[in-house]
Amino acid sequence: MSKTSLVVVATLAGLAAGITATLIVKRPQSQEAAAEHAALYHCPMHPEYTSDRPGDCPICGMKLVPIEHEDAGPRKIAFYRSPMNAAETSPVPKKDSMGMDFVPVYADEAGVSPEVAGLAQVKVDAERQQLIGLRTAPVTTGPISGDWRTVGKVAVDETRVRKVNVKTDGFVEKLFVDFTGKAVRKGDPLFALYSPDLLVAQQDYLLALQTQKQLGPGRAGDDLLAAARRRLELWDVPRDELAHLDHGGEPLRDLTLVSPIAGVVTAKTVVQGARLAAGDTPFEITDLSQVWVLADAHEMDLPRVRIGTPATLTLDAVPDKVFKGRVTFIEPVIDAATRTAKVRLVFPNPRGELRPEMFGDITFHTRPHDGLRVPADSIIDSGDRKVVFVSLGGGRFEPREIKAGDTSGDVVEVLSGVKAGEQVIVRAAFLVDSESRLKAALAAMQRRKP
Repeated sequence: MSKTSLVVVATLAGLAAGITATLIVKRPQSQEAAAEHAALYHCPMHPEYTSDRPGDCPICGMKLVPIEHEDAGPRKIAFYRSPMNAAETSPVPKKDSMGMDFVPVYADEAGVSPEVAGLAQVKVDAERQQLIGLRTAPVTTGPISGDWRTVGKVAVDETRVRKVNVKTDGFVEKLFVDFTGKAVRKGDPLFALYSPDLLVAQQDYLLALQTQKQLGPGRAGDDLLAAARRRLELWDVPRDELAHLDHGGEPLRDLTLVSPIAGVVTAKTVVQGARLAAGDTPFEITDLSQVWVLADAHEMDLPRVRIGTPATLTLDAVPDKVFKGRVTFIEPVIDAATRTAKVRLVFPNPRGELRPEMFGDITFHTRPHDGLRVPADSIIDSGDRKVVFVSLGGGRFEPREIKAGDTSGDVVEVLSGVKAGEQVIVRAAFLVDSESRLKAALAAMQRRKP
């Protein structure tokens, strides 16, 4: 045999030995990997339940299915690591300490999403999608109204409350308004007050009139008459009673006090025959033709409300009517317990349908603007972040963290995280979220294995 033949035979023998060694080494690794991926089963309806053997779900009784190892379809790189040292990682490709190129670690292998930590891409075949009722909807662009709702309570307009007081001691001779809640008009009599001091003041006024007539027009008589008249006016003597005295009438035994405004008697502290002292307030009259509505606005809603913002109010007591009002005051201090601020609105109430202490639903109306929108049902809100699952095609879904803006009806504005035209899950999103979390946790456990 020639030397060339010997070299060829030796080369072939070496290649055969290498291939055999490779098969001997690789086969157990492939079998071990396959066994690792096929070792876990979970319930299609309750993906949080897993088992190391096939069987039925103890929650719903459905047949357990193996957790698939997803190798097909688009895959995203989570990070890079050294092929010799798994602990040596990098967010960008480079060489390790031994000069070897870092290898990519894909998001589904790492158990994380490039967008959302702790979540992984999941694959749901068509049969399972139909089984769990999974549906998707597109991300659209359209008007966002920015309207938002809260609960409000009807309250008395404090600027329309009047208290009736007395300026001199006396006794209630007659009561014209004898119960709380009675409606009165401006100038209606409330009660008649007998006051000895008032009787003396009337007599002094008549004496000043007589003195002026005797002395004739002059400064002394005029000043005396003006002082006596001013005293009666300060005691709330009505003008018609002063005119009665001017025409030579007898002093009136009783002073009739009248309502200063039209409204409803909201407080009454006097009965007929009672004694009143100077400064007492026997009646309180409230004008309910205009009322306040007090609403609580959370911190995140405060930037969307301004003085003059229009609003509507609906009540269960008046279901077929919508009341229109506007914002007149925003409390400058946040309540430490509820993290809200009071917003005051004014509503006309000509028919008295809005009664103090009523509760109703308030809708604040702001100017609409265009923006990206997703259905409200597609958002999974964990408190510290908002996540949607975006379809990548082929039954694969990727979690995306989004920044939400205003809510408009059943859609929510999205400021970042998705693009127009992408499909997001709107039904069964919580099931996909559970499977995504489970897959990420299992992948993290596998990475921690020695």
